Amino acid sequence: MLSAYQTAQRALADLKSAVYQVLADAPEAGLSNAEIGRTLGIYGGHIGHEGHIPRTLLSMMQQEGVVIQDAGSKRWRLRVYWPFEQDATENVEATRNDGDSVVSRP
Repeated sequence: MLSAYQTAQRALADLKSAVYQVLADAPEAGLSNAEIGRTLGIYGGHIGHEGHIPRTLLSMMQQEGVVIQDAGSKRWRLRVYWPFEQDATENVEATRNDGDSVVSRP
């Protein structure tokens, strides 16, 4: 029998997997938080707090290095890694959770 903790961790993994799948099928420019949340049916919330579920998932995935957000358009996309080109940069400016801008490296 699964513990409550295991159930919660599985649910988070499933939600992050769904976000990943949506972004994998997204246009090259990516998707907004609202577009991702509405696609998955998780955008709603109580008044004034809509979008917190997908935004929290995206933040977690950003910290894990899976997604990046374009600082200008605020659109999200999957982060692409090119292990054979370690010195190459995409020059995509992203915003970290602390508000600082960074240049994403593939």
